[in-house]
This record gives sequence, C-alpha cells and structure tokens, in this order.
Amino acid sequence: MRPLSKKLTRLGTETAFQVGADAAAWQNKGHKVYPFHLGDMNIPSPGHIVEAMNKAIRDGYTGYAPGAGISPLREAMAENVGKDRGLEYGPENVSIQPGGKPVIGKFLSTVMNEGDEVLYPNPGYPIYESQIEYQGGKALPYGYIATDSGFEINRDEIESQITPKTSILIYNNFQNPIGAESSTEEMQWLADLALKHDLWVLSDEAYFEIRYAGKSTSIASLPGMKERTVILYTFSKKFAMTGWRLGAAIGPENVISSISKFNTNHESCSNHFVQYAGVAAVSGPQEQQKVILNQLKERRDALMTSLLAIDGVKVSKPETTFYLFPDVTEIYNRKDYKSSADFRLDALHETGVSFCSREHFGRRLSHEKDVFIRFAYSGINIDLIQEGLERLKHFWE
Repeated sequence: MRPLSKKLTRLGTETAFQVGADAAAWQNKGHKVYPFHLGDMNIPSPGHIVEAMNKAIRDGYTGYAPGAGISPLREAMAENVGKDRGLEYGPENVSIQPGGKPVIGKFLSTVMNEGDEVLYPNPGYPIYESQIEYQGGKALPYGYIATDSGFEINRDEIESQITPKTSILIYNNFQNPIGAESSTEEMQWLADLALKHDLWVLSDEAYFEIRYAGKSTSIASLPGMKERTVILYTFSKKFAMTGWRLGAAIGPENVISSISKFNTNHESCSNHFVQYAGVAAVSGPQEQQKVILNQLKERRDALMTSLLAIDGVKVSKPETTFYLFPDVTEIYNRKDYKSSADFRLDALHETGVSFCSREHFGRRLSHEKDVFIRFAYSGINIDLIQEGLERLKHFWE
C-alpha cells in the first residue's frame, strides 16, 4: 500500500486538545477536574442570537449559501469592523469563514509562496507554525520579553531574522497564550517594519473585544497598513459562540476574493443559518456582551488573587483576553522537575487542576530558560477557580 503524503510530517496540531484528553481521562476515573486548559467558554450564547438561528432554520435557510458569505452578514461585518477600527470597508472586503482558524491557512495559501519566510509569535497560537510549515514556508518565530507590567515583543529577534525572502508577519495583539497587548509605540514599530520590508500582515484579532480597560486598536488602522493587512475575526470570544464555528477574513479585495475561492474549494460555504445568527450578533443588542465581559473580569481577578497567594508564582495582570501566563520557574526548580509534561500531569493527578504548559504554544526557543504555564479562565466558575487553586497551593508549597 502506498504511504501517506510526506507533507503530513510538517503538519502540527493544537496540542491543548491533548491536555483536554488527559483531563477527561482523569475525570473518567472518578476524579474532580478543574479545567483551566482550553479557551472554551461555559457562558451561554446570548438569547437573541440563538433565536435568530432558530428563525433562520424555520424560514428554510438550510441549504447552500454564497461561498463568500451571505450579503447581510458581509455588509454588517464591513460596517461593524470598520467602525470599531476607524476604517472603511465594504462587503467586498469580507469573506465569511467557519470560524476564525480557517483564515490562517487560507491567508497563507493566498499570499505565501513555497520557501517564503513568515514571522510569527512564539509562544503563540500553534496553528500559525503548523500551517506555515505544512504549506512549504519557513517559520521564523519571534518571542517576548517578560517585564513587571507584562510582555513586550523581542524586537531584536524579529529584526535579526528578516531576509529578502521574508514576506509575511503574523501579529496577534491581545495575544494567546500570554495576554500581551502592544503599546501604541510597539504597534507603530511593527507597522514601520512591515512597510520597510514590504510584508503582508495577518492581524489575528480574536480577542479585540475581550478587554477590561482601555480601548483596542488594530494595526490595520495605522497609515499604509490597511492595504497589506488581513484581519482575522471570530464570533467565538465576543459572543460566546465557540462551537458555532463562525468567523471572517477582512482585508484588501484582491486577497479576500482569493480567500473566498478557497471557501468554495474547501467547504463550499459557511453554515447558512448560523450566518443569520451572526447578523443578529453584530447588528443586535450588545448588552449581553457587557455581562460576558464582567463575568470574565471577575474570574480573572479571582484567579490573579489565588495565583499570587502561591509562593513562587509570578504573574502580571493583562487587561485583555481570558488567559494568565504565570512564571512558575521557582516552583519547578524547588520540586526538582526536569520535564514540563511531568510538572503538568503531576498537578492534574495530585490536585485535579488542568493547565497548559508553554510547550503547547510552539517550539520552545533556544534562549528560553524560565518556565511558564497558561491558565484559561473562560470555562470555569469563580468557586471552582478558588477551590482548584487552593488545592494547587497546598501541593506546590
């Protein structure tokens, strides 16, 4: 029998799901699990969005839709995304997707040639690395520097890697897993870099609206950037719609029309009736989003308090995303661990607390010495946050 494609050796995965499998296996043995590992949400989708989907089904929107998405949603997205970012978009600038994740691969398929070099954040969302390498690009990871107030992009690391073959910058402000947010000056520096080296930019804005103070800015809104930037948008976080699988690519018309051609090749179209739920989400009442944000903020604060009560934990408080990325180097060394997998699994088996390690977000860079882990608090209530972290405190101390 013929072997499978050699390209599969270059295809990665989202390894946080393996952490979920470990947690489920432990739970199936009768143990209590505190799920901090996956950025899913246990908050209900707003009722008017659910009703809009049900109405669309009753009205017969259960067949194919246009590959680029239905016009009402593309128009609503163009207006909403543009208004929030101080930009003007039309429906021709929007391609509806079955989630935010497909934008990554389709964007790369549209603008990247084999052998092109792509700058991407590491630690970062692991699908960047997976898709770059699967499609024949060269992945150039850039890291972050931990400061007392959070994380900053390692600028020297980016600049030292750029060559004439570097064609793309992937940028995830409000970053998963570390919760980092660029300062105005840092974002402008990145924009200047993209302009200087004529880079395409994928701006992953999955957490653009998940913020507890301040105002979000898109790199696409900076001078000269709209024409070279594609925004990755998802309904998953803002509207608590993770399982609905609805997102969009927003950007220059020539790139977006090609992405829509991939839609036709890959899945024909995004789910028809779910797109009408998307119209209700974007154009309908927004009060429920404030409720969602308040819940997440209360969870963040409870988790911060509990983590800082553990001797040996260092963690900064981000104003965006629903992740904390504590430095646990002191605990790791004190307990004489040699493997982050052992560190994670021992915590699960001794306390029920399930979290991801830094290694689940791209290959560890050679200069990294400290040990970080990620806690997601979008899928766990405050009482369980406090209970689980108390158990973890007793185990680690």
